Amino acid sequence: MKVSIIGTGMITKLVLPHLAEWGWDPVAISATPPHFAQAEELCAAFGGRPYGNYEAMLEEVPADAVYVAIPNFLHERAASAALRAGQNVICEKPLCSNFSEAQGLAREARERGLLLFEAVTLAHLPNYAKLREWLPRVGDVKTVICNYAQYSSRYDAFRRGEVLPAFDPAKSGGALMDLGLYNLHWLTGLFGEPVSVEYHANVERGIDTSGIVELDYGSFKATSVACKDCAGPAFYCIQGTEGYLLQTSPANHCGAVTLHLNDGTEECFDGDPEVIWESEFRDFARIISERDMAEAERLMEVSLAVSSIQTQARLFAGVVFPADEA
Repeated sequence: MKVSIIGTGMITKLVLPHLAEWGWDPVAISATPPHFAQAEELCAAFGGRPYGNYEAMLEEVPADAVYVAIPNFLHERAASAALRAGQNVICEKPLCSNFSEAQGLAREARERGLLLFEAVTLAHLPNYAKLREWLPRVGDVKTVICNYAQYSSRYDAFRRGEVLPAFDPAKSGGALMDLGLYNLHWLTGLFGEPVSVEYHANVERGIDTSGIVELDYGSFKATSVACKDCAGPAFYCIQGTEGYLLQTSPANHCGAVTLHLNDGTEECFDGDPEVIWESEFRDFARIISERDMAEAERLMEVSLAVSSIQTQARLFAGVVFPADEA
């Protein structure tokens, strides 16, 4: 599978060395002019042709998919350009800045008969599949708790008055759009959309540096904690009438799963690959090559649900992005 890449940031540098072994051939990498040298260096190391803008790359280079790996607020524009060029899209999370943008992008992909994926590792990992398999064994779910607290080095700069994209509302930053997204994908992939959403956030200078999303599913309640201004142990627990499921790793890594039943029975499973991005890129290659539209649509529906929850939650907390006012 041939892939063009938009962006030369950290995630590109983490994924690119492995793409060939996962069935992908990098054919081009685009960067903005100030970062063009990075595109040249990456192409020299891993193959492909460097470009100083993605518009020219999309026009000149055919690919099975375009991987969009640039800051959050630019996702919708770049992904739309790729779709208009007739190419499938793998977009880093979050898919878009808000639900309206995500709906528009999904509609464009469907109308053109193209595939649009949000690159969220956990949805493709064996451990997450095991969670879904074992979920009925805990009985009637009563409460679900998710905690992803990771102190960001960028928060030090933020406290000094320097606003980097991770904490910039103009660039669709914040804890909910980053760590919180993984929690919401973890929840939504298992339980679907909640009845109602509230977000109680610590907001500094217009952005949520941490916060708690409360999700009401009617028959049970869920809590999602995401923090970039403090640290704590990762903790994911589904508690039911017959037992509980537990993970003690961040949702994007989706580590070992423990099932503990009320009768004392305990089972553990850990089947994830060494590099967490492997499962998703192998899945994307399979879905595109087989034109598995049903699976592509299922994944897209989860991404749209997460975008809807994020948008509701942000606006509840008073965190507004430029895209919300467009």
